[in-house]
Amino acid sequence: MNFRTTYIIIAILAIVTTISIAPIYAAHVTGLIAGGEDPSELARMQIMAEMPILIASDAETYDHDSTIFLEGHVSTIREGFQIALVVVSPLGNVVTIDQLEVDNDGTFSTTLNTGGNLWKYDGTYKITVQYGNSAISDRVFVELTGGISQPTPTPPSARCNTDELSVGGGCVPFSISGSTVSSAWANTKDNSIVVSLSSLEPGTLTVSPSSDVIRGIFMVLVDGEEWDDVEIAGNDVTVMFPAGTEKIEIIGTFVIPEFGTIALMILAVAIISIIAVSAKTRLSITPKL
Repeated sequence: MNFRTTYIIIAILAIVTTISIAPIYAAHVTGLIAGGEDPSELARMQIMAEMPILIASDAETYDHDSTIFLEGHVSTIREGFQIALVVVSPLGNVVTIDQLEVDNDGTFSTTLNTGGNLWKYDGTYKITVQYGNSAISDRVFVELTGGISQPTPTPPSARCNTDELSVGGGCVPFSISGSTVSSAWANTKDNSIVVSLSSLEPGTLTVSPSSDVIRGIFMVLVDGEEWDDVEIAGNDVTVMFPAGTEKIEIIGTFVIPEFGTIALMILAVAIISIIAVSAKTRLSITPKL
């Protein structure tokens, strides 16, 4: 058998195979269309049925006066559980926290309004949904434009290490799991240290301030509510916080205020004024006889 004969036989087999397969494929597609089913929609539904949870948005880009429509699906309905939804801004701050009900067919949906101060920055916003535990979760990213550019992040204080918070002019050792610390400051009005978090999952915060920063720690607030899941040993505080926590406040009997440049100037002016007045009037603390 020469090469020409071989090529002819291969061509004949290819034609026969194509003719045999084409009607089957055509009949399948035609049957779907005739039944009112879109093949691409069926493929999407098949993927949704196999994934534990899926979330999708109706667009990828929005302005700061839009409505984001979200829809999703869970493969298995878990009685007594809701969908936990968390939105995080480009700065890492929690913008929205919500709980969604799952319908009987496994679907869920909600809308988000991009208006308001929390949505004012341009950039990518991360929308995460979780169903019961972190293993059953999904996320979608949307872009907001036409608002305010992201601020330039302030570099951390050179005096404090990466495992320390700059609070009240001092450095406070800390460790954290399940979240990141956005900022920390001393609240002299309430004698407390306030720690701002970006929390998507439950975690633990341990803070060990010295007595030069805060004294007599006796209470912890989590998002403004008194918290019992706390261990206090002297000035060492360990707080077990839930998912979505935004603020932890550690309250003592006394917090050392931070004297900035302006406060020192005011103090200096006051002292100089007292000295000047005393010299001019010959003021004395000893009464004249």
